[in-house]
Amino acid sequence: MHNLEWDYTALAASYSQRPNYADAAIERIIAFAGLSPGDPVLDLGAGTAHLTLKLAARQLQVTSLEPNAAMRSIGQARTAALVNVRWHDALMQQSGLPASAFMLTAYGSSLGVADHDATLREAHRLLRPGGSLTALFNHRDLADPLQREIEALIRREVPDYSYGNRREDQAPLIRRGGRFVDVQAFEVPFVHEQPRAAWVEAWSSHATLARQSGSRFPAIVEAIAALVAAHFPTTTVRVPYITRGWIARRA
Repeated sequence: MHNLEWDYTALAASYSQRPNYADAAIERIIAFAGLSPGDPVLDLGAGTAHLTLKLAARQLQVTSLEPNAAMRSIGQARTAALVNVRWHDALMQQSGLPASAFMLTAYGSSLGVADHDATLREAHRLLRPGGSLTALFNHRDLADPLQREIEALIRREVPDYSYGNRREDQAPLIRRGGRFVDVQAFEVPFVHEQPRAAWVEAWSSHATLARQSGSRFPAIVEAIAALVAAHFPTTTVRVPYITRGWIARRA
């Protein structure tokens, strides 16, 4: 068992309800990295396989690194039928994998919970010369009326609430240390459609909110459920998101 600062064990069951990354974002990464079917790629902090599934669908050979046993177990179940996915139990900053083994190292919402310098050093070690790195986050579009109400609710309950660095520009972080160059940012807006109950369930995996709200977290999720029901009286929600990504090359 690893000693994890961000322990998703209690949140793992609901994590898979989060939206997938926009396909156009994945295609941009594939094109930037010059990847072809069969190329080896690494999903660092793979969680329950959101990014792994997208990469595997492009016929890449995916190694999915996830140190949390509960998250990894769900990810393994979701990818059990895929022969081009293998799972690895290790920390992002200490993978134990061979050097220069991958053409792409990828962070799907995981860079925000990492020891940044240590994991980027490890990503550089793991990449082949000319290899690429990407970091992705899915963000709710906060201009949407429902999201504005949710944000107001959260800040009533947690006045000093902070998203940490996950909504910040990751480019300076990636450039730091001179390990990566040609850093580019991109955004892909999309509308996520999902059963209302599942979208609310995904809030139960929101570790940033859980850490900052403490014992109030279940009540906040219930209040969000009430807001969602008011906006979407039917059983389906349509929520605007933005996949925000950064791509870079190994120096």
